Amino acid sequence: MSTTKKLTTSAILVALSVVLAVLSNVLPFQFLQGGSVTFASMVPIILISLIIDVKWGLLSGVVYGCIQMLMGFYPAPTPTFINMALVVLLDYIFAFGVLGLAGIVYKACGKKTWSVALSGFVVTLLRYICHIISGILIWGVYKEADQTVLAYSLGYNGGYMIPEIIITTVVLALLTPLLKNNKLLS
Repeated sequence: MSTTKKLTTSAILVALSVVLAVLSNVLPFQFLQGGSVTFASMVPIILISLIIDVKWGLLSGVVYGCIQMLMGFYPAPTPTFINMALVVLLDYIFAFGVLGLAGIVYKACGKKTWSVALSGFVVTLLRYICHIISGILIWGVYKEADQTVLAYSLGYNGGYMIPEIIITTVVLALLTPLLKNNKLLS
């Protein structure tokens, strides 16, 4: 695949992710300090890693994370440079960048039919872990007095990430026959 085709395919799929995220704003699943359940907005980014390669997937995930940040940045509750940098890295750059690792999981599983859905499950779980770490390090100031920081972070982030993991995995499982039949997987 030529560089031009990789670039245009990635740009179209990143744009599709943005559209799916924006359309999801009509859903009532918006959290106060960030996070929402979307219409499978991570699937196009994962597809870049599966269709093109991991390098393009990682780059596209980081670009999408930056776009997400521009669409609705939630500043750290304690505005120090380190906390702001951690929010940018953990909640945007790393959290969306890890979606680009789907191709590694897919190839490690021997490119089996079920590997597409598994790769989506693993990378969205990694995104959840990024948000858990961010919740522990930064957002824990919002926890209840009788709650641990870990419990707060697991619960808050799980409220939108667990549905996202399920939605992404199911959509990828449904798309697998189409991807296989059209020989789109790298």
